[in-house]
Amino acid sequence: MRLRFDDATEAFRAEFAAWLDANMPDSDEVSERPRSSAHLPDWARQWQRKLFDAGWLVPGNPPEYGGRNATLIEQFVVLEEMGRRRIATSFNPQGLSIIVPSILAFGTQTQKERWALPILRGEITAALGMSEPDAGSDLAGLRTRATLVGDTFTINGQKVWTSGAHDADVILAFVRTDPEAAKHKGLSCLLVPTDTPGVTRRPFGSVISADELDFNEVFFDDAVVSAENLVGQLNDGWNVATGSLGHERAMLWLAYGERLDNLVESGLPALVDAHAFEDAAVRERFGNLVIDAQALRLLGYRTLAKTRRGVQPTEQSILKLFGSEAAQQATLDLVEALGTEALDPDALTSPMPPLGTHADSVSWFNRYLLTFTGTIAGGTSQIQRNIVAEHVLGLPR
Repeated sequence: MRLRFDDATEAFRAEFAAWLDANMPDSDEVSERPRSSAHLPDWARQWQRKLFDAGWLVPGNPPEYGGRNATLIEQFVVLEEMGRRRIATSFNPQGLSIIVPSILAFGTQTQKERWALPILRGEITAALGMSEPDAGSDLAGLRTRATLVGDTFTINGQKVWTSGAHDADVILAFVRTDPEAAKHKGLSCLLVPTDTPGVTRRPFGSVISADELDFNEVFFDDAVVSAENLVGQLNDGWNVATGSLGHERAMLWLAYGERLDNLVESGLPALVDAHAFEDAAVRERFGNLVIDAQALRLLGYRTLAKTRRGVQPTEQSILKLFGSEAAQQATLDLVEALGTEALDPDALTSPMPPLGTHADSVSWFNRYLLTFTGTIAGGTSQIQRNIVAEHVLGLPR
């Protein structure tokens, strides 16, 4: 079988590639790195606005929201082309891929104009307030309360792992508005400006770095927001939440495919430089990586084809589970093969992050530690296995 796109789709890709050739910022412009996933240096704001104005930012959107009403396949080839060139569309990924789609799907026209459009244009950034100290993967177990009195909500509680909150202008926060209702029934979704009195953001480091701060604790102490900031219906936040995670996972497999391809591309010269590729066991494990990368791509294509035909794909959780764990295992194999040199950020070729993201010089060992974000964020591997068991294999709860 030969897998290829039709001539019209390839013409669409060529149009986008030509636009990138003419508009990509040069290396001098991108020297300032974002300090978190909700911080945009001036050049990153300008880059996002260029994409928005040209309709390439979210090609599936209508033109007024940064797109060109592109088909599913056209959206895919845009993402594929960006991945090939190691370019990020936005350096506020949760704002662009989760929060804006949630507002466009569930929000009012006023919310779209006040929040969605400025996020799309790179004028403001957003953070996602889901996880709490006692409610990580179990979103329905959240305890942050919001009490509606008149035309305002008063919020009390805590969020954690809120990426970029200290640099964000607004948080899309999931809160409990009916404590008497069933866990999934009493949730609501609020847009909370981060300069609201009573909102405290405390960034903290990670195992990767104590200096590069992205994670946050966020505290709400009698923080008051207008009822106009309610996204969707009161006590219907679960639908907004599942929609949000659906946006996050829609083409997540493509990101994992790019990650595996990048490991193949950068792992081979690193192994050769370290004279590790002479070991037959190392060659075998590297061969597994190549096979996994191809398998993930083909499974992703099947998912894309089903979605195009209007069939609800069952593979999304499989793709997320397989992609994140394959990347983790492959990186661990490379670390073990490279030995102590894997600890040195400057010793061997390492996968480069996308244009404009965090530091270029990262050791292979730290790359391995970073893979755990893939097996946790967007639904842990354990949760994905439950979904596959129940909804794909038909096993009982």
